[in-house]
Amino acid sequence: MTRIGVVGAGAAAAAATTILDDAPGGATITVLEQSGGLGGRAATRRRDDVVYDYGANYLKTDDERVVELVAETLDTDGLVDVAGPVWTFDREGRVSAGDDRDEHKWTYRRGLTQLAKRLFDRTDATVHRETRVEAVIRGRDADGDGERGETEAAWWLEGADGQRWGPFDVLLLNPPAPQTADLLRLAEWDADVREALVAAAEAVPYRTIWTGIFHYPFELERPYYALVNADKDHEVGWVAREECKPGHVPDGESLLIVQANHEWSVDRADEPVDASLGLLAGLVADLAGDERLREPDWTDHQVWRDALPEDGVADEPVRRVERAGLYCLGDWVAGEGRLHAALRNGLETGERIVDAADLGSSQRRGDHV
Repeated sequence: MTRIGVVGAGAAAAAATTILDDAPGGATITVLEQSGGLGGRAATRRRDDVVYDYGANYLKTDDERVVELVAETLDTDGLVDVAGPVWTFDREGRVSAGDDRDEHKWTYRRGLTQLAKRLFDRTDATVHRETRVEAVIRGRDADGDGERGETEAAWWLEGADGQRWGPFDVLLLNPPAPQTADLLRLAEWDADVREALVAAAEAVPYRTIWTGIFHYPFELERPYYALVNADKDHEVGWVAREECKPGHVPDGESLLIVQANHEWSVDRADEPVDASLGLLAGLVADLAGDERLREPDWTDHQVWRDALPEDGVADEPVRRVERAGLYCLGDWVAGEGRLHAALRNGLETGERIVDAADLGSSQRRGDHV
């Protein structure tokens, strides 16, 4: 029985867990998630009768493996296609029809977080929410109880209160690259291997996104589902109409998901929330040519400091640590900041672990990397 630990309950981890749960010889899987939800940036909130995806907006369907997973393997009850095309706008706020995003755009009536929930529900994994991991430990008998510790080099996880989880034969790290680097920086194992991976993770550039959510008690009629800034030179990077998702917004109401560009988001990350929401609402009102949008009847927000990787991680340091049973996964490993890329990476990582030589005896492999 292989003991598997997972840090983070994002989309990649959820996909990998479905593969690992069926591993030959069996596996016990423990997932530690710092937030109260599942899915990472595939996140959903609810207020009154409104459902809204405030991170990833939808799942693209241009990956056959992911389409098979979502449309055939998982329960499709409540799976819906977002209505309407994506149009573009430039630095001057001029809106133009079409940006070739005419493929299916999937979410669920209950929101994108359903994706991770349904994946985890297929497994026997134990998921601990609101459990923050502060350190990764590599060592023999790290908990001092003498059980199996004398014959193995295992992975352990430590929380802020000193609580430890483990031992694990295999460890999966699903946080964004900067957070993964922080976890590994003080890990006590092969310094050269560790430092190479930390440096590679730290080198992955990330986009910060300040997201505003604006609700209106009227219907906003537009021919598009969303607008994207084509020249990346406007304070707003993305505007989406959540009412275009079946089941998300009651008839006669509107809800906008507004994502600021990286520079604006960094500048405003620590500024007063109400002031930032007011600025974003004004920018959207100008963009849409509708003064009513300056006065939403309620708002919400989220600052995603490590929102999207702008590039992938160097492959060699990531693959090298896999020989010791440590696997990094997520969109930053896939090299594309998209939900479908994270899911595909999770599936492939899970399969790589299952296919690893002598997986059932991984606890005896030691530290040779």
